[in-house]
Amino acid sequence: MLKINRENLKSSHQLIWFIIDFLMLGLLVINLVLIIWDSIYNFVAIQNLLKEHLPAFQAAYNPIHENFILYDAMFVAVFLTEFFVRWGYAIRAKVYDRWYFYPFIHWYDVIGCIPVGSLRFLRILRVISIVYRLHQYKIIDVTGTGLYRFVNFYYEAFMEELSDRIVAKVLSGVQHEIKLGSPLFEKIQNDILYPRREMLSGWISQRVAQAAKEGYVPNRGALRSYLEDRVDHALKQNVELSRLKYLPVVGSTIQETLEDAVGDIVANVIQQILEDLASSSNHAFIEDIVNAFIRGPGEPDTDEERNDALIALIIEIIDAIKGQVKVKRWREQLP
Repeated sequence: MLKINRENLKSSHQLIWFIIDFLMLGLLVINLVLIIWDSIYNFVAIQNLLKEHLPAFQAAYNPIHENFILYDAMFVAVFLTEFFVRWGYAIRAKVYDRWYFYPFIHWYDVIGCIPVGSLRFLRILRVISIVYRLHQYKIIDVTGTGLYRFVNFYYEAFMEELSDRIVAKVLSGVQHEIKLGSPLFEKIQNDILYPRREMLSGWISQRVAQAAKEGYVPNRGALRSYLEDRVDHALKQNVELSRLKYLPVVGSTIQETLEDAVGDIVANVIQQILEDLASSSNHAFIEDIVNAFIRGPGEPDTDEERNDALIALIIEIIDAIKGQVKVKRWREQLP
C-alpha cells in the first residue's frame, strides 16, 4: 500500500511544488483513464452495447467522444502551463548548465502533450517521474506496494541476466588474450602478483599449516604405523636385502635390524616434514616456492613451463569467477 510521510511533507521548503505534483498526478490519472475509456468507446460493438443497456450514458458521452480532442486539449493546456512554470523555475534556480536543457531532459513531458494517438500514452512516463520524485524526497513510499515489488523483481532479474552475460563475455575475452600471450599476463604477474608475494606466502603458509594440523596431528599414530608397514613391505620385496638372511648366525638379525631402522628413519623423516609444515616455521619454505613461481619485473624468466602453469592458474581463477557469475540469484527470490 502507498504510504505518505506527512512529517517530510510538512517540513519541506518546497511544499508548493509537492502540492503541484499531487495535483498533476491526480489530473494525469484522470486524463489517462479518460483516454483509455475513449479508446475502448471507439469500438462500434461497445457503442451498440451501451446504446442497448445504458442508452442515457451513451447519449451523454457520445458528444464528448466526438469532441474528445477539445476536452483533452484542456488537460494539455494545464500540463503545458505546469511544464513552462517548472522550466522558468529551473532557469531562475540554475538547475541545469544551460537554459534550454530542461525540455531535452524532460522530453517525455513535451511529447506526451501532443494530442495525437499513441503519443498521449507517454503521459504515463510523467506519472512515473512524479511518483519517483515524491519517493526520492521521502514524501511517499512505494516500496511496500505489490506493483513496485513486481516491477522491481523483474527489473532486477533482467539487469542480472544482462550484466551476467556482459561480464562472462568480458572474462572470456580476457582468457583468450592471456592464452595468446598479451601484455595483460605480464601486467597481472608484475603489477598484481609480484607486489603481493609476501601476502601470498603468508596466506599459503597459514593454509598449509592449518591443513597439516587438521589432517596429520590427529592421525599421527595411524600414519606412522602405515608408513612402517609400507616400508617393511618394500624392504621384504628387495632382493639384495633378503640375501642377508643367508649369512650364518647373524644374517636374520642384521636383516630385521635394517628393516626396523629404515622403517623408523622414513617414518621419522615424514613426520618431521609434516610437523614442520604444521608449524609457523614453514613460512620460509613456502616463501621460496612462491618467489620461484612469481618472478619480479627485473628478473629473467625463461621457464616456459612455469609461465604455462601461471597462465593456467589465472585462467582457472577466471573460470571460477565465471561460474559464480552464472549463478541466477533472482531465481532464489521467486515467490
